[in-house]
Amino acid sequence: MDSCKIKLTIAYDGTQYSGWQIQKVGIGVQEKVEAALAKLFPTHPRLHSSSRTDTGVHALGMVAHFEAPRTDYKLKSKKLQLALNAWLPGDIRITSVSSASKEFHARFDATGKQYRYFVWNNSAMNPLLRHSAWHVPRSLDVRAMREAASLFLGKHDFRSFSANQGYERTSTVRNLTRCDLKKSASLLTFIIEGDGFIYKMCRGIVGTLVQIGLGKFPVTDVKKMLAHKDRRVAGMTAPAQGLVLWKVFYKSKSGIGPGQNI
Repeated sequence: MDSCKIKLTIAYDGTQYSGWQIQKVGIGVQEKVEAALAKLFPTHPRLHSSSRTDTGVHALGMVAHFEAPRTDYKLKSKKLQLALNAWLPGDIRITSVSSASKEFHARFDATGKQYRYFVWNNSAMNPLLRHSAWHVPRSLDVRAMREAASLFLGKHDFRSFSANQGYERTSTVRNLTRCDLKKSASLLTFIIEGDGFIYKMCRGIVGTLVQIGLGKFPVTDVKKMLAHKDRRVAGMTAPAQGLVLWKVFYKSKSGIGPGQNI
């Protein structure tokens, strides 16, 4: 059977969802997108994603792919994007569609990811950001947080900053290439980029940095936390609503075609 592989970039507000993947209890974003695909493809294709996100976490650049018989679809990518969005709720959107080579895999071909975490640092919460930022009303030492953020760069065992998933992980070592903090008035944006992430790792890093900003830990404790490899020695896990999977990186275009006729 002659099939085509199609790559989707997906954005969603995760507030109403139990994460990306299909759930036994609750609704995952994947379930909604696959239901939309089933309206257009008789084979009911299954999505393979670059990442998983937890309950309440958002995405701007989730990447996924699916395969379908070439005879089932002869529209251009732009029309597929419009058709899928017509079947999706307003808090999920397909932002791009393109053809991919048969070898492409959204998860295994990914070389890195960027997450962003938003904090509203003001005595009064911005109501427009209540579902997309963590409200921290107390004053934060931004300089200390920036200094501490730089200590996460490079290859480390991040076990101290990851929650227990309930099963043994093959490795908790990851390489961070970026850990920045940007400030624009009351809005703080943490930008964390690396070759991969373990369960709740970004939220553990941000929660710890915020507690450093509050004076609960000295900057130098970051090195001790990393060395201990024990979740109990690091700071809190930041709430889910401030986290966004911002983008996924691939080598060159990983076999992704121009997305004309699929």
